[in-house]
Amino acid sequence: MAIQYQFNKTSLQSLEKNLKMRQRTLPTLQSKESALRMEVKRAKDEIKALDEEVNRRIKDYDQMLALWGEFDTSLIHVDDVRMSVKKIAGVRVPVLDEVIYSTKQFSLFSTPKWFADGFEQVKAIADVGIRQEFVRRKVDLLEYARKKTTQKVNLFEKVQIPGYQDAIRKIKRFMEDEENLSKSSQKIVKGKREREAMLEEERRKEAAV
Repeated sequence: MAIQYQFNKTSLQSLEKNLKMRQRTLPTLQSKESALRMEVKRAKDEIKALDEEVNRRIKDYDQMLALWGEFDTSLIHVDDVRMSVKKIAGVRVPVLDEVIYSTKQFSLFSTPKWFADGFEQVKAIADVGIRQEFVRRKVDLLEYARKKTTQKVNLFEKVQIPGYQDAIRKIKRFMEDEENLSKSSQKIVKGKREREAMLEEERRKEAAV
């Protein structure tokens, strides 16, 4: 990003103001980036734990595969998923609160005794699967925010702050050179006037003689 400036005091003051603002903001951005990085890792660890839980439940399901062939999955249905929103490191993420199921009536006399446990098994697997989706969405949102924050940190740290500092140095150097040149010019003019005054004084003296 090219920083626009002019070689004058007004431009210098504007650059110094922008530089101070970025220097004050940078530590906050760095802290946010660190917090987001930690939250992303935590969420990914949560997904890993849920993956392991799903695999464990699927294994349990496979061990009862012969029985599950008798289970009527149409008897249970997900009616609603209740959620809320939580702020994590300044990022709004969805949080699963509750999964609402509905079950159809079935005959306790014409179905196996384990059907009641079957409902709980199906609910448990569905709960974990739905929770996984929420955590994945949380990871996506946090990862996106982290990348944007990292980009801003890099922009401030590696581009804008050094750019402003360089521009300020150039303006100050220019103004110092201009001031030195002005002083030199003033000395030259003063010296010339003094010589002219001396010559004029000498001419008056000669004329008096």
